[in-house]
Amino acid sequence: MKLKKTITFVVSLLLASFLFSQEKIYSTADSYFDFLTLDSLTERPYLNFRTLSDSKWIMDDKTENIWKQKVKIEGFNKNKALKIYNPEFFISYNGASPYGQNDGLLWQSRGLNAYFSAGVRFEKKGFELTFKPEIVFSENRTFSFMPPNPAYAGDLYKNKADVYGYYGVASIDAPQRFGNNPFVDYGWGDSEIRYSTKTFTVGIGSQYLWLGPAKLNPIIHSNNAPSYPRFDIGMRPTNIRIGNWNAGKVEARLWLGQLKESAYFDHNATNNFRLISGLSIAYAPSFFTGLTLMANRVFMCQWEYKSLLSVPDLFFIPLNIHGGRDTWDQRASIGFSYLLPGSGFEVFTEIGLNDYSPGLDGYIRYPFHSLVYTSGMRKSLDLILFNKSLRGELLLEITNLEVSQDFQLDGTSTFYAHHQIRQGYTNKGQWLGAGNGTGGNSQYLGFKLYHSKGLFNIFLHRQNPDNDYIYQFSVGTENTESVKENIRDFKAVMSIGIGGVYFIRPGIQFKAGISYITEHNPLYNAIHWEETSKRQSLHLETGLIYNL
Repeated sequence: MKLKKTITFVVSLLLASFLFSQEKIYSTADSYFDFLTLDSLTERPYLNFRTLSDSKWIMDDKTENIWKQKVKIEGFNKNKALKIYNPEFFISYNGASPYGQNDGLLWQSRGLNAYFSAGVRFEKKGFELTFKPEIVFSENRTFSFMPPNPAYAGDLYKNKADVYGYYGVASIDAPQRFGNNPFVDYGWGDSEIRYSTKTFTVGIGSQYLWLGPAKLNPIIHSNNAPSYPRFDIGMRPTNIRIGNWNAGKVEARLWLGQLKESAYFDHNATNNFRLISGLSIAYAPSFFTGLTLMANRVFMCQWEYKSLLSVPDLFFIPLNIHGGRDTWDQRASIGFSYLLPGSGFEVFTEIGLNDYSPGLDGYIRYPFHSLVYTSGMRKSLDLILFNKSLRGELLLEITNLEVSQDFQLDGTSTFYAHHQIRQGYTNKGQWLGAGNGTGGNSQYLGFKLYHSKGLFNIFLHRQNPDNDYIYQFSVGTENTESVKENIRDFKAVMSIGIGGVYFIRPGIQFKAGISYITEHNPLYNAIHWEETSKRQSLHLETGLIYNL
């Protein structure tokens, strides 16, 4: 009896020495924990598939870290079934045009924008019930934007896509403006019902999903668009044992959800919903410490019973496939991240495809068909400033989503659109993958400085929103002077910003930031290379998180 009590006491003591925190994807606290992985102060609880429920950060209570008393970290307590998600309030203001990405339900329009979310979570015997809804406001003031693609003319798109629709390649539901009035929207946010036992998990809900190693522009899935109803089943990181040898960890998730058309696309009520199905797997070998390999495959289909056949198709990889056999609109990506042990350095890459060459021979002869990528690196730094030891993080991320050159011989195309699905790779009018959008490129350089009272960050970001819009004018044409004139019409967005987070006290986070944005040639109508119009703007933001 005494032995049993002693064992119980020791186990309880060991459990109490470890703490956990479950954070919203790329919130301030979540980014901080991810920063700690650079120096092996904690370990990512996921390999590739990431939601709120999968982001349960764990660390030893004795671990030295700058924010040890600032972020909400709780001890394991089996009896504490109810947990509260702290109220989060965010406000932004855009002076001249919309600006912002990876903001979920919120569309950061020109003018004032606001976001609020809070929630609770109940856990018992493997079951998890999370209720974390959100509500947003967009002032949606008027601004000058591009004429929509001529394909949106006609009664089907009247007062919708013919007024607000996307200007680039057709078959994309990505309004340039969401109507002409201020609006309020609300959603389930990070809510779900889940059951987990050991590493097996199954759930249904609407939690935001992030796939791959990118920090800004993941190719297949991000939290840029509003969340949507989704079912998933699979296993979280699980050790693979072959006899007494641990071969590493594997993670796998099968998932499918319902996407919705925006209110500003067409008048056809029969195509308002689409099915998205996906298979996401990852492997971290034990014999190559710090390396994680990952792969994702997604199909997008009409919302009808026969589209369920796309789920078993996720597991089938034919040896010879071409455009004529594209039953579903499909995209795939492979990637890796490598945390160089003991160096505070990480490098990562994700490569995506949205169409398939005719077999292995086709890939050998031209491997770049429909290929896009995101690649980057991070480095932690030790700094001494004002006689205080500080920690810094340097991030560089480069993304290219432009159509491959062989499409000049085939026809107009872009990564987030395909002829089978008229709404493109979007949900409620916003990009599901990279927030930068289709057909462009992005270069981001940022630096964060962590200190005992919060953090300071500064960044420089250059983007081409959609170069495929320009490239389409050369397809099927002669090399005339009028065609050559399109080369001058590239649009670029340059932004530089500073911001920070300050802990008013351990329970209250205050954040603020300011960015200066210059849009070069915002309407794709340059006079010549040396002379374009420019639209300048300020982006202001502030937020508050209160730890209950």
